[in-house]
Amino acid sequence: QVQLVESGGGLVQPGGSLRLSCVASGVTLDEYAIGWFRQAPGKAREAVSCLTPYGDTYIADSVKGRFAVSRDDSKNTAYMQLNSQKLADPAVYYCAARESVHAIVTLTEEYDYWGQGTQVTVSS
Repeated sequence: QVQLVESGGGLVQPGGSLRLSCVASGVTLDEYAIGWFRQAPGKAREAVSCLTPYGDTYIADSVKGRFAVSRDDSKNTAYMQLNSQKLADPAVYYCAARESVHAIVTLTEEYDYWGQGTQVTVSS
């Protein structure tokens, strides 16, 4: 059984930082692309980043320069660093995995597995 478990969300002040983690079980993560998505209340789920095992990287324009993604396949874990948090960033953040192709994937329907989400709140 495949499971993705996110952690690291919470309350952060504007300008602050968080690191989200996504721990996978039931799959060998080095065969999977990892996507990070977020969904704010009343809005559609949007792609924030994608990182393939080959190093292909996508960061959405809305967070470029502030968010960074990485992975430690030896720990079966992916990370997303959220820096310089803005009031527009609060959302539930999800990680997702799909068997990797040598390409960036940003559509939700292209992913096979999803975590339960972790809430990020930005408030002073």
